[in-house]
Amino acid sequence: MLTEKLRPHHFKEIFGQKPLIDVLEKSIEAACPFSFLLWGPPGSGKTSIANIYIRSFDLPYFIFSGAKGSVLDIKKLIDDRANSPLFHKKIIIFIDEIHRLTKNQQDFFLPHVESGELILVGATTENPSFCLNSAVISRLRIFALESLSEDSSFSIIEKCKQIHPTFDLTKEQENELITISQGDGRQLILLLENLMVFNSKLVNEAQIRYNRSGDDRYEWISVLQKAIRGSDPDASLYALARMIHGKEDPIYIFRRLLRICVEDIGLADPACLPYVFSALESFEKIGSPEGDLILASCVVYLALSPKSNAIYKAFNQALDDAKKTMHFDAPKQMVNGTTELMRKMGFGKGYQYDHECPNGFSGQNYFPEGMDRKSYYHPQLRGFERDLKKRLDYFNALREKLIFRKEKTS
Repeated sequence: MLTEKLRPHHFKEIFGQKPLIDVLEKSIEAACPFSFLLWGPPGSGKTSIANIYIRSFDLPYFIFSGAKGSVLDIKKLIDDRANSPLFHKKIIIFIDEIHRLTKNQQDFFLPHVESGELILVGATTENPSFCLNSAVISRLRIFALESLSEDSSFSIIEKCKQIHPTFDLTKEQENELITISQGDGRQLILLLENLMVFNSKLVNEAQIRYNRSGDDRYEWISVLQKAIRGSDPDASLYALARMIHGKEDPIYIFRRLLRICVEDIGLADPACLPYVFSALESFEKIGSPEGDLILASCVVYLALSPKSNAIYKAFNQALDDAKKTMHFDAPKQMVNGTTELMRKMGFGKGYQYDHECPNGFSGQNYFPEGMDRKSYYHPQLRGFERDLKKRLDYFNALREKLIFRKEKTS
C-alpha cells in the first residue's frame, strides 16, 4: 500500500516540523533520551516521529495505544523488568492518543518517569492543558506540531510520483489535493492512493476538521470574540464560517455573542443586547441553515459597535472588594427600620429621600461604615457611554458640593 511505502523510517524523510526534528536528533546524537509529548492535528507526523525516536536508542521500547491498551499491561511490563537482572537499562514507552487515559491511569507513570527508569513519549491531538494532569505535564517537554505546509504537502506528492513514475498529476489536481487534505499528511496519502490504485475522482469538498467537544470549539469561539472585540467584521465572519462548517451548535455561538454584548461593548451601545437576544428568538423560529444569516448579521453588528469594557472592569473590581469586605454590615441609614426595635437601633435614621432633594439627588454614602467610597465605573468616550460620562460627572460634581457644604457646616 502507498501508506506503507511512504512511511518514514528516518527523520530526513519527515516533511515539516524541522525545529522539533533538530532537538530530537541532538538527543539521539548525545544518546540521552528524554520524556516528551507531541501535540498536534491529525496527519502532522506525530506517530512517525515518535516511532523513529524510540527506535534510535539501544534501549528496549514498547508501543501502546491510549484508546486500546491497558495501563495494567504497562505495570506488568515494568514489574517484570524490575525482577529481571537486566533491569539496569531504562525502557522507553510510546503511548499514542495518551489523552484517552484517565487521570488515575496517567498518575501511574509519575514515579517511574520521576525516577528516570521510564522514558515516556506521548502523542495527542487534544490540548494537554485540558486532557493531562498538571503533574504529568510538568514532567514532559511539550512540542506543538503544526499542520503540514503547502511545501511539505507538495513534497509528499513528489515522493509519491518518484515511487510510481507512471502516476501523473496535473498542477490543478495537485493544488486540489492540497486544498482537500488541509495539511493532513495521512489524508493526503489516502487521496493519492485513491487516485492511483482505485482511479477514483477527487472529492469536491475539503474534509472538515472540527471537534465540537475538543479544542476546535474553544479556539474558534475565542478567535470570534477577539475579532469582534478588535472591530474586524471580516475576520469575525470567517471565524463564524469555520464554526458553521464544523456543525457547531448555533445556540452556543449566540450565548457567546450575548456575553460579548456585556463584556466588550457594554453601555457603549446598550441596544446590542436586545438586538442579539431578538436575533436569537428569530433564529429559534426558523433554524439553520436559513437562520445562519441572522448569526452573520449579529457578528457584523457587534464587530462595528463602539467598544467599552468599563462595565466589565467595574463589576470585577466591585466583586473583588465585596469579597474582601463581607464582614461589613449594610449601612443602617439605608436599611428600613421596619420594627420598633430596629428603629431604636438606628436603622433608617437620617435617610434622605432623593426624590424630595434638590436636583433629585441627596449625595448620601451607600457604602458600609468603615469602608472608603470606591469609584468603579469609568465610562469610555465612545458611543452611548459619552452621554453616561456626562451624567456621571454631573452627579460626582453635585456629590462633591454636598460633601463640601456638610464639612463646612460641621
